[in-house]
Amino acid sequence: MAIRFSISSQSSESAARRGRLETPHGEVETPVFMPVGTKGTVKTMTPEELRLVGTEMILSNTYHLYLRPGADLVAAAGGLHRFMHWEGPILTDSGGFQVFSLSRLNKVDDDGVTFRSHIDGSEHRFTPEKSIEIQEQLGADIIMAFDDVVPYPVAYERAARAVERTTRWAYRCCRAHQRQDQALFGIVQGSIYPDLRRRSAEELLALDLPGYAVGGLSVGEPKDLFYALLHLTTRLLPWDRPRYLMGVGTPDFILEAVWNGIDMLDCVLPTRMARNGTVFVSGGRLTVRNAAYARDFGPLDPTCTCYVCQHYSRAYIRHLLKNNEILGLRLTTWHNLHFIHQFMAALRQAIAADRLGEFRYRFWQERGATPPDYARLTRGLRSQLAERA
Repeated sequence: MAIRFSISSQSSESAARRGRLETPHGEVETPVFMPVGTKGTVKTMTPEELRLVGTEMILSNTYHLYLRPGADLVAAAGGLHRFMHWEGPILTDSGGFQVFSLSRLNKVDDDGVTFRSHIDGSEHRFTPEKSIEIQEQLGADIIMAFDDVVPYPVAYERAARAVERTTRWAYRCCRAHQRQDQALFGIVQGSIYPDLRRRSAEELLALDLPGYAVGGLSVGEPKDLFYALLHLTTRLLPWDRPRYLMGVGTPDFILEAVWNGIDMLDCVLPTRMARNGTVFVSGGRLTVRNAAYARDFGPLDPTCTCYVCQHYSRAYIRHLLKNNEILGLRLTTWHNLHFIHQFMAALRQAIAADRLGEFRYRFWQERGATPPDYARLTRGLRSQLAERA
């Protein structure tokens, strides 16, 4: 098997667990957050800087690398690790989400998806076999099965078709998968329908894959709906395999994902927010572009130990951002990634000490809120679906 996953600590208050993921390119402590290097780079950061802020594993995108520079070029360079000078583990997504979200003109059928490039309008086709071929050329440690992604909201019938295709395509991905040094994960779909999510999970579990992802969430649904579906879906996944929640990257959602037993997360939000002038700070967020910080000579976050907070002021960083200086983008990105990685480290420590409940209570109390009540949320979801039916 290309990866090994072990659990070292379990929370007695929740489904959270602390573990270790061993890959051909190194070990990762879980739960882990993976910054997104869409096109083979985490924007504004060098690989050495990523290591300094605490990054252990990154995600890159099959769709974008297929279009530019091309998977064959990456393969000729020795694979994505060597091409981008990142020696740690990499996960590549299947390209499915981008095919559906970035292309206004796409045609889905049972065999695959025909779409037009968002760059030049040229026509392309992804099938499960094509997605695996590209990911094997890229050479990531973990690759994802090609799935049928649906938007929110979506009718039950369309969501059911997506589950059928996702299962069928996952089997085709398994047959096409040749590289033994890559682990292939399946993706549970089903939109907002618990019975479809159960069906999707059961069908994918029959493949006995080394890991499973929760897909189709964080696509625009209300927060309470997200929490309810996350709670229901994670309980359908095997305990001894890594669980990956796709597209979640703020502390509140990360905390609740970990509480529900998620081991791996990724999102563009921490780095995208940073480039827009907003940073994470203790207790919330701070938009450093705002005029209120023009003469504020304190650090972004007085409690933060990152390089940026030790050396640069809010006023200086605001000055850089307002003048479109690249250094401003680098400093806010550095801080946000450090903040998220430190948050993950704190979660791992709380799980190991079996004090995650206390950590969670403090987190929500600092924000003047209460933790999600999953029993109430799942009852509400089922009630809404019953009324709709």
